[in-house]
Amino acid sequence: MKVTPKRNRSDSISAAVRAAQAVALGPLDPPAHVCLRPGDRPFWDGIMKSRPRDTWTLTDLVSAGNLARTQADIERLQSELDKQGYILDDKINPLAVLVETLSKRVVSLNRALHTHANSTVGRSADAVKALTNERKAAEQVYDDLIPRLVG
Repeated sequence: MKVTPKRNRSDSISAAVRAAQAVALGPLDPPAHVCLRPGDRPFWDGIMKSRPRDTWTLTDLVSAGNLARTQADIERLQSELDKQGYILDDKINPLAVLVETLSKRVVSLNRALHTHANSTVGRSADAVKALTNERKAAEQVYDDLIPRLVG
């Protein structure tokens, strides 16, 4: 008989306490054997915030390091591509091909880590409903006495 560990309810007080503790601790640091360059860290932190702190396994953290490095590489290469242009000598710039390859790697790693939008935000049908609500709210005429978000 296989015993699966019980997950605590996400709407409990203990879950709220665990969430507050996780936020106070900040994003996880990479394991010692995962080398991040200084420019990779913002991507790492974003990846770490996309899942609850206690759900990351050591294997996931290694893959997250690969994802962070890949995202940083894309930004660096895209900057070079913007300067050089997409077309060089009537051919596609090799950097464009590399950016495309790395972008596919990001999609694959996000799926493997469950850090893609469907996992972090929810079903696209739910996002459509939320966007529809935002569009309806934007169409409303507001009285000057009702505070609104700016930006």
